[in-house]
Amino acid sequence: MPKAETADAAPALKEMFNTERYKGLAKTLAVLVPRFDAKRFLQYTLDGLAERSLIQRVRRTTEALRLTLPQDYPKALGVLDKLAPEFRHNFASIVLADFVGLYGLAPEHRTRSLEALQFYTGFGSAEFAIREFLKADLNGTLAVMTKWAEHENDHVRRLASEGSRPRLPWSFRLDPIVKDPELTAPILQRLMKDPSLYVRKSVANHLNDVSKDHPDWLIAWLSRQDLAHPSVKWIANRALRTLIKQGHPGALKLVGASGKPQCDNAKLNVSPAHLRLGERLTIAFACTAGGKKVQQWVIDYAVHYVKSSGATSRKVFKWKVLQVSPGETITLGKTQRIQDFTTRKHHPGKHAVDVMINGVLLADASFDLKK
Repeated sequence: MPKAETADAAPALKEMFNTERYKGLAKTLAVLVPRFDAKRFLQYTLDGLAERSLIQRVRRTTEALRLTLPQDYPKALGVLDKLAPEFRHNFASIVLADFVGLYGLAPEHRTRSLEALQFYTGFGSAEFAIREFLKADLNGTLAVMTKWAEHENDHVRRLASEGSRPRLPWSFRLDPIVKDPELTAPILQRLMKDPSLYVRKSVANHLNDVSKDHPDWLIAWLSRQDLAHPSVKWIANRALRTLIKQGHPGALKLVGASGKPQCDNAKLNVSPAHLRLGERLTIAFACTAGGKKVQQWVIDYAVHYVKSSGATSRKVFKWKVLQVSPGETITLGKTQRIQDFTTRKHHPGKHAVDVMINGVLLADASFDLKK
């Protein structure tokens, strides 16, 4: 999903659907559609606009298009095809795909609808709409998306991966794909060496979804890939991030971690010991490599955030991947501002901090967050 679609950016996105936008759309549609009812379009979209959320504004816009465009569905898509370039690839173009996902599911329209989504994804987002077709006709839609994985346009290739993710954020789960990752494996196989980072990120996120339900399947599938290829290696490392944070032995082995770390004199220090919301926490870790061989270390740290109930919730952060020689001392430092986010609220109390190497807990410390 594009960065602009995060929860933090939602207030700005909401304003994409404002009075100016709707008046501009009405003016453009009046050119494209003979006798277009601009008054009805504006009344339907502007009445009560201030109270609507982002998602409500998107759907209201889609419904307004249905009310005022030709009622013949293929003819309506013909208008939207001409309208699409006016969006210039931004989030507001999601209404194009939303129209297809809401009104184009009838069996007699599906071929035309999928062609429309293939076109509209070049102007914005279509991964939510395509899921409606996967729900209605899983095998038929997957067959089309498998062909999309070889399309010349990277937006279309990304849609093949992103739209079929088992656990796509902001959307419903695709339970058949959650249960059987083999269903989308042909799509992902075609994209493992994709030249576009935009596509590779989606493939890695898709595989990370799979890791939450089928870790052993994922390890076995990735083991059969060409991990010497830079793109494949990059995807694998990113796809395994959840399992690596959990210390999964198979995942650690696949990324080259050398098993249980031989580490002497591990020390972790967090400062200040007492701080308030908005202040910075400094984390410092030192360790000397033991043994007689070079080791590959995957180093992570975790913060146990205090919840409103007084219990804690552990959040793991990636830190460093490195090779260490026998007797070598490594020192790492990290600063992190303790502040509230839309997705995380902080509460006062004792917060534990852990450091893990190759999934093994080696040191811990704590700090107190004050009101």
